[in-house]
Amino acid sequence: MLVALDLAAYAYLARQQHDLLEPLLGAPEGRAVYAAAMRRIALGLALLDVPLLILSGAAAYLLARISVRPLVAAREREARFAAEAAHELRTPLARIASLAAGAHGGAPEERDAALERIAALAVEAAAGVGDLLALVRTERVAPQLAEPVELGALARAALTVPLRDGVRWELDASDDVWVVGDAHRLRRLVENLLENAGRHAAGLVRVRVRVQGDRAALSVEDDGPGVPAELRPRIFERLVRAREDGGGTGLGLAICRAIARAHGGDVVLEDRNRFVAQLPRLDLKEV
Repeated sequence: MLVALDLAAYAYLARQQHDLLEPLLGAPEGRAVYAAAMRRIALGLALLDVPLLILSGAAAYLLARISVRPLVAAREREARFAAEAAHELRTPLARIASLAAGAHGGAPEERDAALERIAALAVEAAAGVGDLLALVRTERVAPQLAEPVELGALARAALTVPLRDGVRWELDASDDVWVVGDAHRLRRLVENLLENAGRHAAGLVRVRVRVQGDRAALSVEDDGPGVPAELRPRIFERLVRAREDGGGTGLGLAICRAIARAHGGDVVLEDRNRFVAQLPRLDLKEV
């Protein structure tokens, strides 16, 4: 394309020079002047091509980077998922192998206990992979539904699931606190916050639903020791646990934040043991 443009420009300028110098072309001096003019034109076109080639090359490079960016991001997500799945499966699989080896040739009671523990570890591993898949889907797929959801009712429904033995809950929910979104995903957010609080509470989990300006806020607070100070900046990262012996997959809070952000909100840690989900509020009076 550039060569064709150069040839067209050269032919046009050559014609102009020929018409301009036509009275002198019969003499050697005129032909020399014409030849020198054509050399200058050719050199000028060549020099003009250099920045054009640089610009077109830079533009092609940028377009290529922009085009492959989604593919690179997808590959990075796949690699991260594989690494996290391997990390999540490594420990339970090692324990299963150890239990199986120890139970071989043992007493029936020992074999039964080992089989029960193996089954529990298999369920734990499956839960970890399931949480990873849920997190990937939440991060990559926008909510499919945009329906009014009453946040207090959602919290009351989630609290029908029994908490850990010895842990009770208190609910303080304002009426008519509405948000817009996918009720299934929002319930998963609330359930994950409750499960996290129930796992670390000493005996009480407090749940509050309030209006904060143009936001609906759901806070879940437990009376446990709270998140250690050194972990608070990282508590929403994948596979980060407040206590290694606290159970869980280390993905629940990451899922909560991903769901909230997919709905235009966020989940934050206030103080040491109070997690607050903040979502855009729906005012039904304006609908």
